[in-house]
Amino acid sequence: MSEFWLISAPGDKENLQALERMNTVTSKSNLSYNTKFAIPDFKVGTLDSLVGLSDELGKLDAFAESLIKRMAQSVVEVMEDAAKGKAQENLLANGGLKEKMKCLKIDLTSFVTHFEWDMAKYPAKQPLPSLVDTLAKQLAQIETDLKARTAAYSALKATLDSLNQKAQANLFTRTLSDIVSKDDFVLDSEYLVTLLVIVPTQNYVQWQKTYESLSDMVVPRSTKLICEDKEGGLFTVTLFRKVIDDFKARAKENKFMVREFYYDEKEITREREEMARLLTAKKQQYQTSCVALKKGPSTLPDHRVKVTPLGNPDRPAAGHSDRERDSEGEGEGPLLRWLKVNFSEAFIAWVHLKALRVFVESVLRYGLPVNFQAVLLQPHKKSSTKRLREVLNSVFRHLDEVAAASMLDAAVDIPGLQLNNQDYYPYVYFRIDLSLLD
Repeated sequence: MSEFWLISAPGDKENLQALERMNTVTSKSNLSYNTKFAIPDFKVGTLDSLVGLSDELGKLDAFAESLIKRMAQSVVEVMEDAAKGKAQENLLANGGLKEKMKCLKIDLTSFVTHFEWDMAKYPAKQPLPSLVDTLAKQLAQIETDLKARTAAYSALKATLDSLNQKAQANLFTRTLSDIVSKDDFVLDSEYLVTLLVIVPTQNYVQWQKTYESLSDMVVPRSTKLICEDKEGGLFTVTLFRKVIDDFKARAKENKFMVREFYYDEKEITREREEMARLLTAKKQQYQTSCVALKKGPSTLPDHRVKVTPLGNPDRPAAGHSDRERDSEGEGEGPLLRWLKVNFSEAFIAWVHLKALRVFVESVLRYGLPVNFQAVLLQPHKKSSTKRLREVLNSVFRHLDEVAAASMLDAAVDIPGLQLNNQDYYPYVYFRIDLSLLD
């Protein structure tokens, strides 16, 4: 499953033993894979100061999740069609674990299960409101840039789609710049003119037999089929200018429709160049090299640990070398490259927000001094989540008998805890869902 449960319990002896019991039960029953989730000791003022911060973090968490889902969807939209299956491979967390791993491209699951707080980007010694402000500004800037870039891309795509629709429309309305050529027309003649006539498929024979006699002064053998669709064909015919109106009327009587068209070489060239420019511009936004498509993301080995000691777990390093990373960037268009880089930044910020939420809610729930243990659980399968919840409620029932018994009144408002009665448990709980493309 791509779903994780981030929980915490007090760090005293009794609750550390409860966590060990949880590990044992979930391991034997194959309910979840559990890893320690390390969170720094942040500066804490008063409990009252954390209540408002909890509310702000809840809103920022929801905003960040929405943002990364929008960015993930943008990757799919930009890569399009044949490349859609590769979209997930481009949703990575670049670095963010250990200093020696900053250069690596890490898949999202490995990043979450091997999370380490980025002290350089978000110094733990700073006051909590300052950290939250830093994260909020970072995410807001990414969203602003995302809106601008995707709007420009959407405008480009809409213009191109409009031109494509014109090129794929029926013979009465479609653009003809990609069909006709100068050789199809008699140009710069004082007396002669070439018309374009749409003839139904079933009337081809009739057209060939009668077009010369539809009016006086039609040039013999001047018709030529230059394009056709499933309904009919587009024929040329050359005649004297002074019989145009008579020819049109007689043609209409025979179900031959003259399409109004004037061959302007400059306009035709302009349309062709505009289509080529738009196609090139759109392609360049997501162009990806073969190297980037063939290479998959790095996955830290053995990240699924069934029973993790409450001490620091091993965090093995893996990933691509600098040379591989450089080669992967070759051929990527600017929009796709921006999406990949900033998706990573937004995702990393989101997981840091989860860590902050656990810290703040744990302090509000368990009090000062700060003493709690956070653990990340990955349910083995969706069908096991109910049983896993029962195990957790049983193990941590002593923390809140009412919540464990699911008897919390729906009207109860818990200050500082942005949870409704359906999400409130005896332990601190937050969900991390990596199904970003669903």
